[in-house]
Amino acid sequence: MELKQMNKNQLLEFKNKVQKEYDDFKALGLKLDMSRGKPSSEQLDLSMGMLNVLNEETIASEYGNDYRNYGILDGIPEAKKFFAPMLGVSEDEIIVCGNSSLNIMYWTVQVAFTHGILGEPAWSKQGNVKFLCPSPGYDRHFGICEFFGIEMIPVPMKSDGPDMDMIEKLVAEDSSIKGIWCVPQYSNPEGICYSDETVRRFANLKPSAKDFRIFWDNAYTIHHLCDNPKYILNILDEAKKAGNENIVYIFGSTSKITFPGAGVAMIGASKENIESLKKALSVCTISYDKLNQLRHVKYFGTFDNMVKYMKKHKAILRPKFDCVINMLEKEIRPLGIGSWIDPKGGYFISFDSLPHCAKRIVELCKNAGVVLTGAGATFPYKKDPEDKNIRISPSYPTVEELSKAMELFVICVKLASAEKLLAE
Repeated sequence: MELKQMNKNQLLEFKNKVQKEYDDFKALGLKLDMSRGKPSSEQLDLSMGMLNVLNEETIASEYGNDYRNYGILDGIPEAKKFFAPMLGVSEDEIIVCGNSSLNIMYWTVQVAFTHGILGEPAWSKQGNVKFLCPSPGYDRHFGICEFFGIEMIPVPMKSDGPDMDMIEKLVAEDSSIKGIWCVPQYSNPEGICYSDETVRRFANLKPSAKDFRIFWDNAYTIHHLCDNPKYILNILDEAKKAGNENIVYIFGSTSKITFPGAGVAMIGASKENIESLKKALSVCTISYDKLNQLRHVKYFGTFDNMVKYMKKHKAILRPKFDCVINMLEKEIRPLGIGSWIDPKGGYFISFDSLPHCAKRIVELCKNAGVVLTGAGATFPYKKDPEDKNIRISPSYPTVEELSKAMELFVICVKLASAEKLLAE
């Protein structure tokens, strides 16, 4: 029976039973942090061989460069060739950077604020600057906006991507809207893949602002959890067809492929955008870590080899995602007190509770020893209008730890839901 169908006495009996289960869990003294999508130690172990691939023989460049020295601002040629297919760009449409795509996103916004984009005035001189923010979305994207004082406009997510009718209307009417955050392949946190139509509509946007940019954070482009994944359309190719190739910046990294904090990140864009960004880059660095770029190339050999390598990650992650989904299906589905999507890739599971229960669920979990991403974090300004979305990060714990954490999670969902319905 669904909880909403229970009378008051049945709800009280249900709540008291769940309260005892919760108290028993608190007594266990659990200590588990599931607040971020960190790779597990088992995943990190997969890449340990990378640390041994460089020596006096392998350090030599096929292009005659000495990568131990200064220079080569925009990435070594081997790395450009290797990573270009990951972003769907050519070798002259990519800058291979340091370890963090988040840092590149921050930097591109910073450059726009201080010097503008392709001859347009600096954003700092244009008054109020706004970004569209598909929600639920990635909290660190929203953090960049908050840091720069950018006004964030939430855009609802649909099953095939953000609400494009709303996006097309807003960017056409308001020249103060300068950008939009997108995680197009396995969106964070819902795991949604943008449809072909959605990608084409993005590529064909006609914004009022000439310096509007799509921040296309393709963080999970090869992070599949199924055998026959859906691949999104190439946004830059579609933009070129529309005569609109300057509209998009594409970001990617190996942070969840090799070593977070010691991976390689990159940005892809039109040649005009890349040349402009290189001018700004030349002032703030002489080069990024070329040895680490070479290390990645030597370890994998080809991009196709890295794609195949990701099957090892899938073998570790899929049982964890199954653990979460199976527990939700068994314990929550029959009660009608939550909804979720079973993602086919990425790093997260997005759970929607009954309205106005998410903060209470997160609080209950924390008090019993399991730390989740804060309720509201997946919305601009941390304000979930219905207080119902919770991002679950299954990657770091072992399956055994995750199973215990999910036992607690479903108890907390039941308890918070019963409390809410009894209060109504």
